[in-house]
Amino acid sequence: MDALLWLPDWQEKPDAQFLAELEEALTASPGWVLDGNFDRTRGVKWRDVEMVVWVDMGFWRTIRQAVARAVRRAWTQQELWPGTGNRESFKKTFFSRDSILLWTLKSWPRNRRRYVAAMTDPQYRHIRFVRLCNPNEIESFVQAVGKWSEHKL
Repeated sequence: MDALLWLPDWQEKPDAQFLAELEEALTASPGWVLDGNFDRTRGVKWRDVEMVVWVDMGFWRTIRQAVARAVRRAWTQQELWPGTGNRESFKKTFFSRDSILLWTLKSWPRNRRRYVAAMTDPQYRHIRFVRLCNPNEIESFVQAVGKWSEHKL
């Protein structure tokens, strides 16, 4: 989702373009996996989806992982999405209103409420929701999907 959204210099694509490109990406193949919490894309991405996997890790684990990832990216100056030139920086991470850490702090509780509500919303009854709350559940799920995929092939 981020690769579809971001332009150079941390500029976001206009919603019309972003949603059109998302629609195109999703219709380009019959099976896909999508990663992202952009609520404004639900109408497109959840329309025909079979399953939503929610990795619902605790607040402190989420913050710890976000800090570690941001520091690593700032240190290595890894380009986040090819062709954008967008890179994390220590200044942007720790001393900016656009900080990914600030966004994580603000969005974690909001995202959690949204997913809990969506799981019981009748408009999403066609979706199988899988909520994974710890590393053991994640590992078991990944193994089960792997076995299922081998069986389907």
